[in-house]
Amino acid sequence: MTTPPPDTIETPVAPADATGTEAIQLPDIPPLTFDVPESFHALPIAVTTEERTALAEQFVRELYPNGNEDLWTPTTPYYAALGETMGQQGMAYAAMGLFSIPEGIAHCSFTVAAINSDHPSVEVGANGIREILVRDENNDARWMDLPCGPAVSCVTLREITISPELTASGEEAKLRMGQVQVYVPFPTGPYTAVFTMDTAAVNYWGEFSEMMMAVLRTVSFAERDDEAAPAAGPGAATEAAGVAG
Repeated sequence: MTTPPPDTIETPVAPADATGTEAIQLPDIPPLTFDVPESFHALPIAVTTEERTALAEQFVRELYPNGNEDLWTPTTPYYAALGETMGQQGMAYAAMGLFSIPEGIAHCSFTVAAINSDHPSVEVGANGIREILVRDENNDARWMDLPCGPAVSCVTLREITISPELTASGEEAKLRMGQVQVYVPFPTGPYTAVFTMDTAAVNYWGEFSEMMMAVLRTVSFAERDDEAAPAAGPGAATEAAGVAG
């Protein structure tokens, strides 16, 4: 993790009273819940086409609040298809985070998936993951003690080459990308949750790292009383997810 720069992202994490609850529980996977920033816009991952379309319609209105039907109508099918693709890839939750910075907008992507790990204990699972990750010298892999149990973080910084036909200048450009993945073994089943955040706004890596930690501190594997939980809506910040990859 790098030292945060002088400038900061405005309101990177939602206030405590700006949260809601949404259930994305799939069969045979133990409960998993976590809080996300208010500025995260969840992609429409759902089981049926009808559900994805409805969620995509809500998504584009939240993402482009100053738009109109001329923008929302043609954009909805794209995000519905994107949500279907990410669901097929084993994602339980995916979101785009948009934050105001002095230069304009800082963007990040955030996904959560669960993989079958069949670990005998959370400690053994976390140790095994760390042992694999540290073998790559490009990984900054570290043990973490979260409120929900042990975890392993892996930070990577890489440079992507953008071809000339895709740049405004017509010349080849380099784009630096930062990624943090955190592996959290389930204490309630043979799965490991994988939280991934990617951003090209590496000048704000410190803020994004702190935001990721804020999310991780809310991870819980406890059963949730659906009747007692508030209904989700725009700006909702608590997610419940489960999927096997």
